[in-house]
Amino acid sequence: MDRQQLLKRLNKAWRDFQDSYAGLSDSQLVQPGVTGAWSVRDILAHVTTWEEEALKHLPHVVEGKKPPRYSVTYGGIHAFNAQKAEEKKNLSLAEVLRQQEDTHRRLMKLVAGTSEHQFTTDTRFRHRLRLDTYSHYSKHARAIRKWRDERS
Repeated sequence: MDRQQLLKRLNKAWRDFQDSYAGLSDSQLVQPGVTGAWSVRDILAHVTTWEEEALKHLPHVVEGKKPPRYSVTYGGIHAFNAQKAEEKKNLSLAEVLRQQEDTHRRLMKLVAGTSEHQFTTDTRFRHRLRLDTYSHYSKHARAIRKWRDERS
């Protein structure tokens, strides 16, 4: 896989994620219960959090450094997710959407500017990018679609 192939994969997964909630009203976007108590708005904030983590840690991965272990720093991934959800719970839908757009744009710029070497082999960069982005998008897109189907 090269950078262009990975960017296509990332863009496809991103569009699929966005399509999963396209057409929902603002009141539907903030309705709890999509995933546990989370609304679509909460899921958008959560996905943005992980893109922010990618932006923070991918440059260090390229330098050969290891990102912090969430089990050590936060007490695990679930504790990290809970902490970040709490931090973002009072953001308006408009602010969540603005942060989402800005963060995704910056992430795409980072990926586009990263050395081709990071894409041609199974690097830690590719692994981290996959976990924080396109495999993560698809997980939440499926959850949103399931919730929408159950409401139909």
